[in-house]
Amino acid sequence: MNIGSDMHHMDESIKNTTACHQVQCHECAYVVEVPALFHRQRAHCPRCHYVITTYYQNMTQKLVAFSLASLIFMVAALCFKFLSFSANGQYHAINIIGSIEALADNDYLGLAILQSAVILVLPSTILLCLLYLLIPVLFGKKPKHAAPLLKLIFTLRPWTMVEIFLVAVLVSLVKIMSMADIGIGLSFYAYALFAISMTATLMYLDQHQLYILTSCELPAPPKPRPASHSIQTTWALLVTSIMFYIPANTLPIMHTNILGDDQPSTILGGVVTLWKMGSYPIAAIIFIASILVPVGKLAILCWLNYSVQTDYYGGQKTRMVGYRITEFIGRWSMIDVFVVAILVSLIQLGNIMSIYPGYAALAFCTVVILTMLAAFSFDTKLIWSEQ
Repeated sequence: MNIGSDMHHMDESIKNTTACHQVQCHECAYVVEVPALFHRQRAHCPRCHYVITTYYQNMTQKLVAFSLASLIFMVAALCFKFLSFSANGQYHAINIIGSIEALADNDYLGLAILQSAVILVLPSTILLCLLYLLIPVLFGKKPKHAAPLLKLIFTLRPWTMVEIFLVAVLVSLVKIMSMADIGIGLSFYAYALFAISMTATLMYLDQHQLYILTSCELPAPPKPRPASHSIQTTWALLVTSIMFYIPANTLPIMHTNILGDDQPSTILGGVVTLWKMGSYPIAAIIFIASILVPVGKLAILCWLNYSVQTDYYGGQKTRMVGYRITEFIGRWSMIDVFVVAILVSLIQLGNIMSIYPGYAALAFCTVVILTMLAAFSFDTKLIWSEQ
């Protein structure tokens, strides 16, 4: 058993007195006995080094406080002006709901639904479920329906993109600062606080500890799937992703209409434009998130799936590192899609200047979703199946 070394305040008074539990590692299926832990101490799988659990002192109070703060800031972010844009005597302001409506008005209902889901609906669902489960725990009571709600929370967690949307807003502001005057409303600051609070909430989420806090039985290990099923599903998702990645990079991701002149822009074209403008950090962020990350993720997942299909059993730890990298960075490719959504909703000044989404936005969004699903469908236990 390998216990993480990042231990703070090593005092018996803050030690977790919960009894030891046997847990099957989520990534390699190795059975690990998790002992009582100190504050901020981690339990790692000794075989694949997956972090099975991290114990935080007063985790219930912290999760309730951050969840309440997140909900308050989210509501505040919906109540006021978010951004404004003015050029040549024309003025246009939006709120967050208005940005979603603008996508729907431009016949991009799918993107509108996706944006509302990942930045509002799914985060609020997680927060409300946490409060429903943990407020009774504060008063020494056992919450009802804990097991299905915990499963829902950890199923939705990878699909929340609050912080990614905030970064996309900052990128959008840099892109259009040279075009016109930009105003920042109260909702922008509320949303920034919402993103910080939501990130803190997710940081303290620990599946193992939450099941113990809510007096639920630890979830039974999932039944092993046939190797062929996992491999075929992953290949199908990866091949489809590659097919969508071609139009995502060759078709325009947005159209800028200035005085009737349509100026289409591809993902790479947007990076080049930002670089020429001198916005080197923003150009680098877009290039990494929209080009390097999707290509790298597709390459790594193809390599992993091929390795288990051909019964290659070497370099297990290296392959696990590759998988964890793809799982962590995959969501961040949505930055460019959110940038388009923000610019489309903000810059609507008729014939003077307007921005419209291109077909590549939908194709690229599909690539991000399919590669995330491919990562989820890949069974990491196959990497360790010989041992």
